[in-house]
Amino acid sequence: MIDLIPLMVIIPIICALLLNILHGKNKTVKYFAIIVAIVVPIIPLLANYGLHYFGGHVPLIENSGLLSSLPSYISQTPIANFHLAITYSFESLQKIFIFFFGIVAFLAVFTSFNEMKRSSGAYGFLMFMGIAAVIAMLLSDDIFHMYIFFEIAALVQVGIVLASNTEDNYEAALKYLILGSIGGPILLIGIGFLLGMVGSVNITDIVFAVKNNLVNPLSSVFLLSFILIFFGWLYSAGLPPFHTIKSSIYSKALPSGGALLQAFSVMVFVSFGIAILRIFSVIPYSKILIIVFSALAMILSITMAITQTDFRRILGFLAVGELGYIGLGFGIGTQLSVTAGLFQALNEIIITALLFIGFGTIYYLTKVSDIRKLGGLIGVYPKTAIMILIGGLAMAGVPPLNVFQSKLMLIQSALKAGIPELAIFMIIMSIVTFMTFTKVFHSLYLKPKPRDLELAEEGIPKSATISIAVLLIISIVLGVLFKFITTPIFNFVGGIL
Repeated sequence: MIDLIPLMVIIPIICALLLNILHGKNKTVKYFAIIVAIVVPIIPLLANYGLHYFGGHVPLIENSGLLSSLPSYISQTPIANFHLAITYSFESLQKIFIFFFGIVAFLAVFTSFNEMKRSSGAYGFLMFMGIAAVIAMLLSDDIFHMYIFFEIAALVQVGIVLASNTEDNYEAALKYLILGSIGGPILLIGIGFLLGMVGSVNITDIVFAVKNNLVNPLSSVFLLSFILIFFGWLYSAGLPPFHTIKSSIYSKALPSGGALLQAFSVMVFVSFGIAILRIFSVIPYSKILIIVFSALAMILSITMAITQTDFRRILGFLAVGELGYIGLGFGIGTQLSVTAGLFQALNEIIITALLFIGFGTIYYLTKVSDIRKLGGLIGVYPKTAIMILIGGLAMAGVPPLNVFQSKLMLIQSALKAGIPELAIFMIIMSIVTFMTFTKVFHSLYLKPKPRDLELAEEGIPKSATISIAVLLIISIVLGVLFKFITTPIFNFVGGIL
């Protein structure tokens, strides 16, 4: 079943193209999108672990017949170990992430049909192209291939914001697009330097070259490559100095779009984060830089969240700040910390999706996002309010929910690495996150309802309620049975460090 690996990317792409062609045929678009969205998380469960070589071009060292027929200046050199084809690697980490990301993607697609008056084939095209792009990035062992899909994902995010038709969405999308015209080329230049030094853009080949002293990791070109790729990574994830615009595009998308955009950001963050760890961990200050920018993201995002009055912007900043915990896990650089960071990434995909869809129901009901003009909503939909409350508590790291387990692992890894200051810092940030969320929840649900606040007659869509409930159940299950996730991730991390 190893041939199923490329289908995780190919099927969403085909679906995206067909949805665009079928635009205007509402029922066909709706049912076809839902069927494919169901298939996406099923494929990784059926696929076997292994490598998929596009074109069947395995490394020469694995093709003894061909290798023996080549001259010695090829067969007896490092070239024989290089990967000639674009390679997809499917291991336990990819299986876990693509499965849970697929569930979130399905729920986002499922919810989106109630957010628009008519099913949009164009909007479905953007969603499925983004899904394909980030899955391809996670699977790819080729950093240039990752860059191509990174650019696709960036354009898709702009498109989703434009298609959301919310207030000031064009301004936010244009700003993100302009910044992308800077971040993307810088990332590409960094990859170009790697290609020039190694002669390959395959990550395994680059790591092989570094470990076998074929490349000097302290050379100015290698260091420049790291700085450029690191800058591109900051843009792709929304870490400072891009945290403000990243939170803005979250807030200008529809709830389903916001949930998917944040999931895209986390998947891109993880994909390039793993690549940076594998290639550049030999650089002494690389992990320090990751820690510094991750900590800055947490501080600046929570500070900005506190000053906002629009609950969509507040949630956008909190989502960006949560990425900092993942970065701290990568920056500490131990097997336990990286495992904790990856588990935190998985949890963030789930919890932020819950909150984007959950808070989206408020905007759906009231068409108001200013917390000063809202209140008393717990009496209208108490069950939904309680689920959103639990989701917010999960984000803050309240036990026994899933984020508590990942943040506890991060704190333990910082202590074991001899960095108690980071452990204290993470505890403080979690407390501030808890306080920020409870303030917002009180403003939306517990304070008296304003007399002039009008509610939509049709109420909250059932699809949104179902999605919130499913995500909450997943959060609780992962909090209780976290070992089933962390053990395979821990083993995976041991193989790349």
